[in-house]
Amino acid sequence: MSTARTHADTFSLAGRVALVTGSARGIGWGIACGLAEAGAHVVLNDLDPAALEPKLAELKAAGLKGSACAFDVTDEQAVAAGINAIAADQGRLDILINNAGIQRRKRFVDFSYDEWRAVIDTHLHGAFLCTRAAIPHMEKGGYGRVIMLGSIAVQSPKAQISAYAAAKGGVTSMVRALAIELGPLGITCNAIAPGYTATEFTKVLHTDPVFTAKLMERVPNGRWGQPDDIAPAAVYLASPGAAFVNGTVLTVDGGYLAFG
Repeated sequence: MSTARTHADTFSLAGRVALVTGSARGIGWGIACGLAEAGAHVVLNDLDPAALEPKLAELKAAGLKGSACAFDVTDEQAVAAGINAIAADQGRLDILINNAGIQRRKRFVDFSYDEWRAVIDTHLHGAFLCTRAAIPHMEKGGYGRVIMLGSIAVQSPKAQISAYAAAKGGVTSMVRALAIELGPLGITCNAIAPGYTATEFTKVLHTDPVFTAKLMERVPNGRWGQPDDIAPAAVYLASPGAAFVNGTVLTVDGGYLAFG
């Protein structure tokens, strides 16, 4: 049995720099806290710099390492400038969590092209732009973890979220393609597929007692997920312990998909 690396070392992110897009709230914030607690310097990202200030203060008050970099993940130039600035300021960029996203709930035939494109742009094109900009820095640093936020909506979609399901399907396929392309560079690419998680993103659902009662018929764990349920999966995939995990989707859904 090898004793060269302790269990703590296996899942430690000490010395690593992680960017979490869309991390001013919800799952992104939960993941950011988890990575920071594992030892990483976490760069918080959102569209609004003012939304990041109290979150960064909260991290630092807890004795954790972090900074903030506001940019729009759908803006090619802003993404490149932001990620290059992070790498220059911190000396490296090791971990990218592509979490930024929006939701539009309406019938397929009622979507305007602009509404449809906004969802696809944020989830899918944003992940493309951020990953493309991050890869050279990961390759240079000799350590890379790209983690996409997918969704159980890829396998079990509901009505009125067609754009979201399509975007997450694209992200999931991109994970597998990137795993093949980036693996030889020492960079892994995986996805987390959260189940129904109580955040501002899903407020219209988790505050509806009728929907919740129906949902609980399909969730063996008997509750809504929380951002804290998703964070450990991200820490694992970002850690040295997941060095041989590549091109996979880790589902965190309380057993929802077990029903098929």
